[in-house]
Order: sequence, then structure tokens, then C-alpha cells
Amino acid sequence: MTTSTKPFRQRLVSVPYLKRFGGVITAAALTLAAGSAQATDWDMPTPYGDSNFHTVNISQFADDVREATDGELEITIHSSGSLIKHPEIKNSVRRGLVPIGELIMSRLANEDPLFEVDSVPYLASDYDQAWKLWQASKDLLSKRLEGQRLKLLFAVPWPPQGIYTQFAVETGNELKGVKMRAYNKSSEQLAELLGALPTQVEVPDIPTAFGTGRVDAMITSPSTGANTRAWDYLTHFNHAQLWLPKNMVVVNVKAFNSLPEEAQKALVDAAEAAEKRGWDASKAETDAKIKIMEDNGIEVSEPSPELVKHLQEIGDTMTEEWLGRAGESGQALLDAYNKQ
Repeated sequence: MTTSTKPFRQRLVSVPYLKRFGGVITAAALTLAAGSAQATDWDMPTPYGDSNFHTVNISQFADDVREATDGELEITIHSSGSLIKHPEIKNSVRRGLVPIGELIMSRLANEDPLFEVDSVPYLASDYDQAWKLWQASKDLLSKRLEGQRLKLLFAVPWPPQGIYTQFAVETGNELKGVKMRAYNKSSEQLAELLGALPTQVEVPDIPTAFGTGRVDAMITSPSTGANTRAWDYLTHFNHAQLWLPKNMVVVNVKAFNSLPEEAQKALVDAAEAAEKRGWDASKAETDAKIKIMEDNGIEVSEPSPELVKHLQEIGDTMTEEWLGRAGESGQALLDAYNKQ
């Protein structure tokens, strides 16, 4: 690879310069590169811990970028919401407070329902279906992000979502009145349609939420269940395979455009590799983390026909409601998905 002769070792954003006032990072705390200098040190906030497979994949992505640019573009990972909390990551990248970040896609559902298409129950509940849905939605979602000065680099799914409880779930009626952890609009709505009481809880706070009685059940992946040691506070996992929500990595368009062409190419190439690697890792993660939970005493079960029927009916309701919010763009997305 040919290395640019122009220097671009100027930091776009540095942690010491990030100042918080009441938990909000202000744009005044940042200074962009001047003149012909370009950014080389990028701080990247992520919501999950270092051992999470998403973070492991992103760390490899950062290593690939560093190697491909001969160290001229350095991405420093700040995991577990240590730099910026999950709810703030997207807007922090959009505003240029940080150049790059990771977040769960469905977190943007309140601003645009298209971003929750991967969290509609049973619309895409295995990896083949999830990949087809991603191919049908990727370009449309990329354009929506471009309208907010964001460039989509790649997306990786979580393992299929299941139901964690302190009792067996056979029909779904057992969940009525149960305080259930939610993490996005779809999981909130599903909990409500099941008669449960949803409460938003971020991944790092899950053990505390159960320990203090804020929640008694949750819908999440085998990965999150094992990583948060669900066996310490729960006894059952129903592998319902409701949906496969995706995390996405986005970059600020201005920051991306400020890079030399070879650095831009290195970033895009590393992103393509990270997406493929991440999907493979997610598949392996499902079986591995289910085994860990079984080894630690969690009773793992497949959904009964009665539970599948109940959840499918809820999924049909949520699909219709989603289409009502997403309008023509949502219908076009589903049409493209169903044609694959």
C-alpha cells in the first residue's frame, strides 16, 4: 500500500479534552484539526465489556486499520460505556464529539421505525433470514444515516433473543405481571403484549437490577446471559429465537472525509472483514454461551408449540404496527426481503 506523504497525525478527539457538565459532553470541549493536518487518533466508545464478542471483533477491526495504515490511523476502544454511555453514542458521533462509535441499531427506533426492523418478533429469527433482512435493509438504512452526517461501516447481529426467568415458561401467560428487563422499543412492546412490566436496563446494570428487584425476568441473547452470569439470579432460559438485533458501527462523515483516500479504503476494507467475521462469531457464540449457561445450572428449553403460537400472534401484531409506523419505506423493505 502506498503511504500518503502528507502528515495526518492530528487528534480529532482526545479523552482529556472531553468535559462533562451534568453527564453531557459539550461540543465546546473539542478542537478539530486545522489546515492540511488530518485525524489519526480516534476514540471509539462501545457499550459492552472487553470480553463481549462484539468488542473483541471491534478490537480486531481497530488492529486491522492500524496495520493497513502503518499505524497512521489509530482507533482506541473505550468499552463498557466508559467514555460515552450507550444512549449518547449515536448523537456524539453525529455531532463530531467522537469520530466513530458502536450502538445497537434498534435504539434509533424512536426517531425512525426502519431501524427496529431487525427486532420484530419472528420476522427474521435465524441467521439465514437475518442476513437476507440485512441485505434488504442495508442501503436504505445507510441513506437514513447519511442524512444525519453518519456513515454506516458494518453491522453484526446478536445471537437470537430468548426469555430468561425464575420459572418455566410454557405458554407465555406465566409472564403476566412480571417485571421484565427491556433494552429497546420492541422488547418493551413485547413485554407489554405478554402482560409483563418492562423496565429499561443497560447490559452493565443487569446484575444490579436483578439484585435490587427492579426486574425479575429479561429478553436477551445467550451471549448477554452468560456474560452477566444469569445463573446468579435466574434459573431458566427459553431459547425462543425471537429476533436477531444488530449492533452497528458508524463514523462521522466529516471525520471520514478528512482521511486520505488510502486510509478511507483501509477503514472500509477492515469494516467489510469485521462484518463477515462478526456474523461468524455470533453463530459460534450462540452454542458456546448456551453451553456455559447449562454448565452453570441454567435450565435451557426450546419453546413449546403453545408458546410459539402465542409469540407468533404477538409478532404478527407487532409487524402490522411496525408497518403502520414505517409506511411506504417499510413496506418496500419487507417486499425486498420477501423476494430474496
